[in-house]
Amino acid sequence: MDASREQEYSTIATLYVALELSQKAWKLAFSTGTVQAPRQREIPAGNIVALEQEVGRAKVKLGLAQEAPVKSCYEAGLDGFWIHRCLLAHGVENLVVESSSIEVSRRAKHTKTDRLDAQKLVQMLIRYAHGEPHVWHAVHVPSVEEEDARHLHRELLTLKHDRTRSRNRITGVLTTHGVRQQPHTRFLAELATARQWDGQPLPPGVVKRVTGEYAHLKFIDAQIKALEAERQELLATSTEPAIVQMRQLMLLRGVGVNGAWLLVQEFFGWRKFKNRREVGALAGLTPTPYQSGDSYREQGISKAGNRPVRGMMIELAWCWLRYQPESELAQWFNRRYGEGGKRARKIGIVALARRLLVAFWRYLESGEIPAGAQLKVTV
Repeated sequence: MDASREQEYSTIATLYVALELSQKAWKLAFSTGTVQAPRQREIPAGNIVALEQEVGRAKVKLGLAQEAPVKSCYEAGLDGFWIHRCLLAHGVENLVVESSSIEVSRRAKHTKTDRLDAQKLVQMLIRYAHGEPHVWHAVHVPSVEEEDARHLHRELLTLKHDRTRSRNRITGVLTTHGVRQQPHTRFLAELATARQWDGQPLPPGVVKRVTGEYAHLKFIDAQIKALEAERQELLATSTEPAIVQMRQLMLLRGVGVNGAWLLVQEFFGWRKFKNRREVGALAGLTPTPYQSGDSYREQGISKAGNRPVRGMMIELAWCWLRYQPESELAQWFNRRYGEGGKRARKIGIVALARRLLVAFWRYLESGEIPAGAQLKVTV
């Protein structure tokens, strides 16, 4: 290759970088898309300065100009999106990849190391950049503000789970001593007079543990009330587009503040969908048929989407049957699954949840009220 051709190649070629992340070290794989094996290096986790230095060295080693464009990728995980934002700020075109969408060997045993994973990632990045968009699924990265807005309802969900666990611990400890008592307002007064099966008072260790757990439960209750008050204040006063969408959803009978808040903050508030298939797929509510030759079976829903949204839509589907019995969706469910047994209704409610989610999307996008649905009476 003459000098002019070599200079032209070094100017237009792209450096591809894959990051295999872990708590202690990051594996880096560099390539220009040619046939040579990827250049691999290791740096301390989180060391952006070292990453920049390795990118510069890779350009020199692979014969690229220092101004050559850089494309990178890494798998979504514990580190979140700060690395993505940092790479963009440094002029690197980055992709965050959904880990479960990456193809793997079907053999019962196959070799897997961080070095091989980084090598595979950079090879797939090259394929993706050269027109193979289906080699993996790229994650839609929210803005800092959009990501921050999700903390309120996620903290609420965590606290409610903690409250349930705390209640279960209290009732579990008491049940092992023959006392069936639920934590409520007069719990401590009743605990002082509680007796075991033989009429003896509860052992002091049990009383101490249950009393401490009850104090923890009351603390969690106070946190939940404070967050719910903050949420109600935002719903009443905020003019943010996401809050407006929540108010719109809450106009439908059967949709409350918990469902509207979660759906908007996790789903509709910052994502743009092209069609109903994308809506169902992102919630993991799409079917997964398996066909090979004469063999065909249905494997159920994919469950490859947002788990909290999927769970909430199942709850809202049951609520829809109760509060919107005249709607077309409820009537469709009753015609097809109403006469079936318990298993048939459980299968049907998933199908209803998917259709209902699409109906919510259309309602927020165009104002099209689900057919036959009723709005709440506002005073």
